[in-house]
Amino acid sequence: MNNAELDALSQAVSNEARVLYLLILRPGANTTGESEPLNYKQIKTLLNARKEIITLGRQINSLLTELANVGLIGFHQTTDAEHSLNGKRVILPMLAATQDKFDRLHLGATAMHANWQPDTGLFNQLARLVGLLDARYTEQETGEFIAYWLGRPSNQFSLFQWTQKFVQHLKKNRMASGYQATQRVGNQLVQKTAGVSADENARKLVEKYRAKSE
Repeated sequence: MNNAELDALSQAVSNEARVLYLLILRPGANTTGESEPLNYKQIKTLLNARKEIITLGRQINSLLTELANVGLIGFHQTTDAEHSLNGKRVILPMLAATQDKFDRLHLGATAMHANWQPDTGLFNQLARLVGLLDARYTEQETGEFIAYWLGRPSNQFSLFQWTQKFVQHLKKNRMASGYQATQRVGNQLVQKTAGVSADENARKLVEKYRAKSE
């Protein structure tokens, strides 16, 4: 277990999702970070050891989505979380990455500073995992994020956490009615010049998040 995984598991995820990750997904993952094929029967048996709480496949999908939202797993491009994932594989990006890389991202906690920049590789990975359709950002957007947190010097986070907060900040702005954009994709607003398009899986993903928020 590396620091990145521990940090993600400490976020707002259910205990059932944590058990799924720690006792099924992680032990069976290969060296590339890909899990064994999901076995709904095995998962139900584990999670219902003392009391039946998981009876439907979509409940398991919901637990997987919790893990995806904090960056612990990712879905293959052809995987549709709206349908059965029994027999499908997921990706464990924090396990696949080198220990040195994530140790560096989690080393120390610092306050925001005027020259802060997100970690590029981590930013792109997290943007994909949370469904941020237009992952480009401007100096103004970075400046607004920095200015906000400069006024809160008591808040100190690792580079991983700062980058994660920046991704969440951008996604929230993309969903805001005042965001200057010329095209809507799902519930996110994007610049038409960015050439952003959503495949069917992306559309379903953003529609699912919008339905949950209403």
